[in-house]
Amino acid sequence: MPPADRRRSQSQHSPSRPDLELRAAARHFGRRRFLSLTAAAAALAFTTNLPAPGAASARELDAARITDNPFTLGVASGDPLPTSVLLWTRIAPAPFEPDGGLAQQLVAVQWEVASDDKFSLVVRSGVATAFPEYHHTVHVDVDGLEPDRVYYYRFKTGTWISETGRTRTAPATTAAVAALRFAAVSCQAYHDGFFTAHRHLAKDDVDVVFHLGDYLYEYAVNSAGGARNYTDRKLPDLFNRETMTLEDYRLRYALYKSDPDLRAVHAAHPFVVTWDDHETENNYAGAVDEKGDPAEQFLVRRAAAYRAYWENQPLRSAQLPSGPDAQLYRRLQWGTLAQFDVLDTRQYRSDQAYGDVQHVPGPESDDPARTITGAAQEKWLIDGWRASAALWNVMPQQVCFSQRKLDLNAAAKVSMDAWDGYRASRDRVLAGAKSAAVGNLMVLTGDVHVGYAFDIKDVFDDPASKTLGTEIVATSIASGKDGAEKPGNWDTYTKANPHLKFYNGRRGYVRVELGRQSARADFKTVSAVTTADAPITTAASFVTEAGNPGLKPA
Repeated sequence: MPPADRRRSQSQHSPSRPDLELRAAARHFGRRRFLSLTAAAAALAFTTNLPAPGAASARELDAARITDNPFTLGVASGDPLPTSVLLWTRIAPAPFEPDGGLAQQLVAVQWEVASDDKFSLVVRSGVATAFPEYHHTVHVDVDGLEPDRVYYYRFKTGTWISETGRTRTAPATTAAVAALRFAAVSCQAYHDGFFTAHRHLAKDDVDVVFHLGDYLYEYAVNSAGGARNYTDRKLPDLFNRETMTLEDYRLRYALYKSDPDLRAVHAAHPFVVTWDDHETENNYAGAVDEKGDPAEQFLVRRAAAYRAYWENQPLRSAQLPSGPDAQLYRRLQWGTLAQFDVLDTRQYRSDQAYGDVQHVPGPESDDPARTITGAAQEKWLIDGWRASAALWNVMPQQVCFSQRKLDLNAAAKVSMDAWDGYRASRDRVLAGAKSAAVGNLMVLTGDVHVGYAFDIKDVFDDPASKTLGTEIVATSIASGKDGAEKPGNWDTYTKANPHLKFYNGRRGYVRVELGRQSARADFKTVSAVTTADAPITTAASFVTEAGNPGLKPA
C-alpha cells in the first residue's frame, strides 16, 4: 500500500551518469520534449548491442566446459496457443553472480518436446542460443504442435540436462471444449514467507496458471531471507537493497526463481503472466513513480525492470520491450469455451488521484479523461469482446475492479490505486461489455493479498441492480505474511459492500473450472507461510451459472 508521503519525498539514490545526462537534455530542450527524448534515450540504452538475427555477438562457450549445473533456475512454459507454446530457461551455473558465471559468452542450448515424459517420442527439437545480452535466458516458440495436447520438454547443454517440464497447447479456436481448469495467483514477496501454495498448486490438476502480478518485489531482502528466517544458509548482501538497475532486477529474478516451490509450479503448468507494480516499483502510474522523481529518471528504471521481466518470463518476442515500453496486453482463446483478455493496468494509467491516499470519490478521481488502461488498450478490449464467440469472457488483470468501500460512512473512502480511483474508465469498460452483449464476464484480480469474490453490479450502490459478471480476487502467495482468515476490517468491508460474497485473508490461490453450464471457483488457502510445509485447505467454493451471473455457495 502507498506510504503517506507518496510522491512528496525525494529519492535517496544518487543519480547515475545517464540520469544526469537525461536531466540536462530535458532542461535544454524544454519540458514539451522531455518524454519523447527520455523514451528514445531509454530505448537506446536497452536495445544497443542486442544480438542481430544470424549474427554472433560474442565468443561461443564450449558447453563441455560447464562444470556446475547451469539449469539452477528451472524451466517454464507459457501462453499456450493451439499449435505452439513458449518454452523458457536460463543458463546460470552461478545464478547469484551478475553474469551467472558465464561472462559475455554465447551458449548453445538444445531443446526437445515429446509426447511422453520419457522422451521416447520426440515431436520437436532444435538448438537455441543463450545470448549474454539477454542474460543467457532462452525463449523458444515451438510451433507445429497438435491442439489440446499435453507435452513434455527439456533443455540440454554440454553434459547437463534440465529437469522435465510439462506443458500443453490450447484447443483449436473452433473446438467446442467442455471444460477448462485454471488457477490464479499473485503477489509473492520472497521476504514475507515461503511459496508453499505454489508447491500445492504444482500437484493440482489444472491446465494453465494465470499470474496476476507482483511476481517479485523491489524491496531489499536481508541475509536471513526476511520472514523465512534462514538458519542454515545466508543470502548474499547484493539482495539487501532496493532494485534500481538492470543488474539489480536480473539478480532479484535469480533469487526468486531459485525457490524450489516456484520452480516446481513452473515445471508443472504453463503460465500466462502479467505484471502489476512491484516488478518495477510500488504503485507507479505510467511514467510517474512513487517518490515523485523526474519522469526521465524513472523511465530508465522502468526500462530496466521491463527488460528483466521479459527475460525471465515465458513470453514471446511480441512482448520484448523497446526501452521503457512493452505491449503486455494480449488475447488467448480456449476453443469456444473461453476468451482471455490479459490487461496491463500500470503502463498506461493516469496518475492516481488525491495523492494516492484512500479518498472519497470526487472531481479529481472522476475526471472522464482519466484512464487506467489507456485509450488504445480500452478500445482493444471492447473490440475483442464484440468479436468474441466464446461462452466465457475472462479478464485477467491486476487491481480490484469492483467497487470496494473501505468504511461505513455515507460517503465512503475507496482506493485511488484500484478501479475505484478510475470510475469513468470502469464505466466505459462496463458499457462496452453491455454493448458487446458479454453474457458471462469474469474478472481475475490480484494485488490486495486477500481472497475476494464479488458480483459485478450495473450500479454498485444499488444491490438490486443487474449483475453483469463476477470478479474473483486471488490472495497472495506470500505477501502480507501469514494473514488471517478474518482480517480486522472483515465486518466493515462485508457490511459496506453487499456485492462482496467472500473475504478471506489467508495466503493461497484460486482454482477455477469453467464448464458449459457453470463456473466453479475454489479458494485454496494455507495456514502459514512464515513456516514451511503448511497444508492446504479449501476455504470456500462458489458457482456462477452461464447466462445467469452471480455467485452462489457451491
